[in-house]
Amino acid sequence: MTESSGDALAFDQHLDATTTPAVADIAWALRLTVLEVYPSAVEWFDPGNGLLAVGSQRAMRDLLFAIIPHKSHVNLQLADGADLANPDGRIEGSGKRIRHVKIRSVEDAGAPWLRAVIALQIAHRAG
Repeated sequence: MTESSGDALAFDQHLDATTTPAVADIAWALRLTVLEVYPSAVEWFDPGNGLLAVGSQRAMRDLLFAIIPHKSHVNLQLADGADLANPDGRIEGSGKRIRHVKIRSVEDAGAPWLRAVIALQIAHRAG
């Protein structure tokens, strides 16, 4: 089961204070999708960066994903994104290790292609 304690509430309060209702809805839909695909996840809110971190344990070295709200979309950060297959070009960025996927709607937040990307990141980390 997902461990989150008050972190989900803190993230919700952050969304209410800093984003539009539409972006908050996308962020919550994305969170639910990540937790459906990765039910053993541990999540924690990072107030300094305004993101919800998701990983195997509550430590940055165990981070797999981060949910990061922006003005009109939400990024799903992939900790090992540079190493993941990206045949359809949905994984963006040029970082040495971290990449992201832009989620622009609640529908995209639950899309099969996104579930596949999430599963790919989990499998990559599992080795």
